[in-house]
Amino acid sequence: MGSSRPQQLDQPVVVQITSDTANVAKVRTAVVKAARRIGFPEPDVAAVALAIDEAVANVIKHGYEGCSGKPIEVTIEGVCRDDNHGLQITICDCGRQVDPTTIAGREPEDVRPGGLGTHIIKTICDEVEYTHRQPAGMQLRVLKMLDKRPDNVGEETTRAEQE
Repeated sequence: MGSSRPQQLDQPVVVQITSDTANVAKVRTAVVKAARRIGFPEPDVAAVALAIDEAVANVIKHGYEGCSGKPIEVTIEGVCRDDNHGLQITICDCGRQVDPTTIAGREPEDVRPGGLGTHIIKTICDEVEYTHRQPAGMQLRVLKMLDKRPDNVGEETTRAEQE
């Protein structure tokens, strides 16, 4: 259940895990808690958690080629832009580097198992940015802003009443 008024996170939340699929739940818990605190409605909380699940799974599968025990750091931060609150999540690894321009999921119409993680991330998040880390690894930064529609409903009612 989202709160009625958005709140900022007091400070960034940093979750350090290793590239073991069992650790994805630890990241998910932190993302869900942060998204609820900021005030995301439950469908958006679940969507952001799904996007980050997919991102961490991609690091494990592609960045580390399935090797366990490798470091992954996830930083969760509240942001405020133009009086709108949101959540920025940065995932850093030390795995294989790829050209960020080549990172693309397959289209959902191409029905077969796997390969939709990147598509899901780009569909759910407002901003998605992949960059190289030095000396090795990748960084994924995603941003999801709160939808301001609930506030606009009141404004529309006020305008209608004025007419």
